[in-house]
Amino acid sequence: MLSLSAFIFAIAAFFSTALGGLFSIKYKDKMNLIMGFSAGVLIGVVAFDIFPEIIEQVKSNGLNSLGPMIALVLGFFIFHIFEKAIVIHHSHEDQYADHKHPYVGVLSVIALAGHSFLDGVGIGLGFQINSTVGILIAIAVIVHSFTDGMNNVALMLINKNTIKKAKRFLLLHSTAPILGVLSTLFFTIPYRFLVLYLGFFAGFLLYIGASDILPEAHSKHSSYKTIALTILGVIFVFVISRLA
Repeated sequence: MLSLSAFIFAIAAFFSTALGGLFSIKYKDKMNLIMGFSAGVLIGVVAFDIFPEIIEQVKSNGLNSLGPMIALVLGFFIFHIFEKAIVIHHSHEDQYADHKHPYVGVLSVIALAGHSFLDGVGIGLGFQINSTVGILIAIAVIVHSFTDGMNNVALMLINKNTIKKAKRFLLLHSTAPILGVLSTLFFTIPYRFLVLYLGFFAGFLLYIGASDILPEAHSKHSSYKTIALTILGVIFVFVISRLA
């Protein structure tokens, strides 16, 4: 039976994601600073959240560590190839002014929404184990859902999508954790597949954070403040991961 607490925490994640996105829209003139912080958060999540969880799952369940590492490389390069295949230009297009590709932002946000769906799955499965595990997972999800919402809007806007379109996809993204929790009524995820997902998503986050958001944050408004906020984003995740 679905825990009422799990559903309540999923609703909290919905509002956290939505508020993060609206924050980015309101302060879009400072988007480079927001993106700098967001990139730090994504890198911090990989280093202090996903990697430790992979190590713990591998050790406690006697799994092969090579699998999630292969999944990480696949996650990085699949998104890289997919993105570059979309934005490959026809001949002579290099003569045009610098421009972005809205579909890249949409695909990035859909991928992030998929992760938020699995965040909801994590909340639901955590409460199936016990309430303490469920609450700790939920706290971590709610905290980084705010930056997920920021990343959602940032990825849409830096790729020249409209604010109206960004809000529509923000609603989709915000709803994903609730759908994830509800899905745990119907299935569970074996540990051996969970670590593969974690590895794949780590590769995706590294690509988005280090190869997409961070370079964009410095492309036109590079400053020591942006660098400081990137470091602050990493420290923020480190502190939250230790508390959670």
